[in-house]
This record gives sequence, C-alpha cells and structure tokens, in this order.
Amino acid sequence: MGVVSSKIEYEKQYQHVNPAAKYECLLFDVDDTLYSLSSGLSKACTKNIEEFMVQKLGIEESKVTEINRVLYRNYGTSMAGLKAIGYNFDYDEYHSFVHGRLPYHNLKPDPLLRSLLLSLPIRKVIFSNGDKVHVGKVLKKLGLEGCFETVISFETLNPTSESDDETSVKFRGRGSISTKSQSALPDTPIICKPFANAFEQAFKIANINPQKTIFFDDSIRNIQTGKQLGLHTVLVGTSHRTNGADYALESIHNIKEALPELWELAANKKSQGVIYSKKVAIQTSVMA
Repeated sequence: MGVVSSKIEYEKQYQHVNPAAKYECLLFDVDDTLYSLSSGLSKACTKNIEEFMVQKLGIEESKVTEINRVLYRNYGTSMAGLKAIGYNFDYDEYHSFVHGRLPYHNLKPDPLLRSLLLSLPIRKVIFSNGDKVHVGKVLKKLGLEGCFETVISFETLNPTSESDDETSVKFRGRGSISTKSQSALPDTPIICKPFANAFEQAFKIANINPQKTIFFDDSIRNIQTGKQLGLHTVLVGTSHRTNGADYALESIHNIKEALPELWELAANKKSQGVIYSKKVAIQTSVMA
C-alpha cells in the first residue's frame, strides 16, 4: 500500500470521528525523544550493535561501522538490515545483547515531563522500534510509568514467534552489501519505522486517527513518513524545523511553550468530561 493511498484510506475511515476534537492522541517515540541524546544511550547502543556483529555474526571488525551505517540508513534499524542480508539470529538474544548492556543508570527521574504528560487528559501512546523490555526500563528510569495508555514496541509490530523464519526472509545466505548502491538491497522481514507499514499497523492496533494525532520523534525520516500519512509532527532534539516537521523542539520539555493549545484543549475537556473509545487495544504491556 502506497503512502498516498494509505493517507486517503485513513482520511475516509476517520472523517466522521469526533469532529469537534482537534487532537485525540499524542504519539511518542522513546529513545532520544523522551530523554536527551546526551545521556549516551544512543552511542552505547551503536557500540553494542557493532560488537554483536563481530562476536555473534562473525563480521570483520574493520567493516562493521560502515556496514552498520548503511544498514541503518536503508532499513531503519540495524537488526532489520542484518535480517535482510541473510543473518539468522534470535530476536531476544539480539535485544539482550544490544539493549541489555546500556547505561540505564544515566537516565534520571524526570518529574517535569511526568507532570506535563499527566496534565493532559489526551490519549498518550508509545511507538518505538525498541523491544518491550527496553522501553519498560527507560520509562521506569524516567519515572514515566503510568503516563501512557498503550506501548507499541518491536514485539507489537513483529508478533510472529521467530525461529529462523524461512518464509519471511526473501534473501537467504549472507549476501554482501554495497556501501554505494541501494538498488540491489533485499527486503527485510522486520516491520519498523520509518516505513509506512509500521505506522499503518500502529494506527490499527491503537485505534489512532492520524489526522487528530501529534507525533513526537527525533528521527527526520520517521517524522517525514508520519507527515505523509496525515500525522501532525514534532521533531525533537533540535530547534530547526525541517521538511515534514510542523514543530521542532530542542527538548521534549519545551512541549508546553510550543503547543500551548494542548493545555487549552485539556481545560475544555476537563470541563466537558472525556470519554475514550472502547475499541482501544492494549497490545503490549510495559515491562521493567
């Protein structure tokens, strides 16, 4: 399904849903969005991925940095790229190696963000490429447990139990990957941002109307896909608004000064009472 056709489909599906409400949902990425890039988790994650490639997959150490860069650029996540070029490994083992050794101690409770989130009687949903254990640890360290209605994680978008899934991997064998050309790259069996199918699944799982949802993410690619599919978009981590971003925030803490209308809407909702749809599906519980 193409981006244009997807947007038309969602417009038809939601055009008669609660027209009085401008925003019905806030959709949040986790890493480098709910906390700062300066925490060092992103840098440590990259290091762990490259070590996994060397130690578990036998990739030559001198090549892993460039291969990882190309895979991430083309597939959204390194894991998706590694699966695409034929490497078979257990998802849980990968997540344990890559996320299990992150310096979570660098994350501290964020009472300001918690207060901001809880002051808004609007649905709040997590949408992350990370696994549920990782997301749970981050939310616990930040003191944000209980702030989100639903968590959409790696397992939510990729629910099939994985044991060298022969049918889904379209390119078998450990094929070489060119760092110059993208034309010969195989498909990946993994569903993840920044690709439209990941957003489409998230919308269906959490009963999200993209036209009435604000999406917060630090990735320009994720923001641009979200915008094409009808989301209102906020690029986090920079004050420079780029193509596809409706707003740009240096920090997630700037949300109130950038979007004061959310609190105005919140005041109106409190006075009128808020009734959420009974169709909302809680697919993935947060695990610490």
